[in-house]
Amino acid sequence: MLLHGITMSARAWQDVIPLLEPHHEVVALTALGHHGGPSPARRPARVADLVDAAERALDGLGLERVHLAGNSLGGWMAIELARRGRALTVCALSPAGFWDAGGHDQSGGVAKLRRMIAMTRWTAPVQPLALRAPLVRRLALRDIARRGDRLSPAQALDAARDLLGCTVLDDLLGNHEQIAPLDPPPCPITFGWSEHDAILPVAVNGTIARERIPQAHLEILPGVGHVPMIDNPALVAETILVRTRCSDPNRW
Repeated sequence: MLLHGITMSARAWQDVIPLLEPHHEVVALTALGHHGGPSPARRPARVADLVDAAERALDGLGLERVHLAGNSLGGWMAIELARRGRALTVCALSPAGFWDAGGHDQSGGVAKLRRMIAMTRWTAPVQPLALRAPLVRRLALRDIARRGDRLSPAQALDAARDLLGCTVLDDLLGNHEQIAPLDPPPCPITFGWSEHDAILPVAVNGTIARERIPQAHLEILPGVGHVPMIDNPALVAETILVRTRCSDPNRW
């Protein structure tokens, strides 16, 4: 099961899924309160509400435990699902949730996301035309990807529509929820942290992640930004598959 980041949808994985399907049955979930996903029953929504909805999706599919991969907010959700006993393995790509109680270690990233969100809202009328230009796509996505121009104009427009359709942005951005320590973890966990993560830099948030889940494996994903599925789908797929191939519980 693949879990996307805040403002995105299951479409964030569209270039990764074909690379995983020869090896696994793949389900890409759109999170609660996100464009195309279920609506929250209470406001403000919390991360636990999104995890509850993901767990209901697993139940609805008749799946007890699955390999989980998630980016940013999706990585946080994957770790919480593992805490609930629903994961065979977790591959968390630059996961959110690793900051101090005051949220100081997330403030810079939140500011960049809010800037990107505001710009997307302001430019909505001209996006169908403007996003045809590779340079515009690269600049529009510069805080989350090194090569935003790698997306097609249609993909970039879908990403903008997903952002504008997310109803839980203000609920989740900048709140002080965080990932509690998980030691020992209930399954193999890999942190795949983007080398050029401008939202949750590995030197800061990755260090906190290692402190909270010290038995997790950390590897740096070279040449990619916060949403590595944009920059290098093949690298993301291989990072996930390396973990699922090594999931024998007798080796853990």
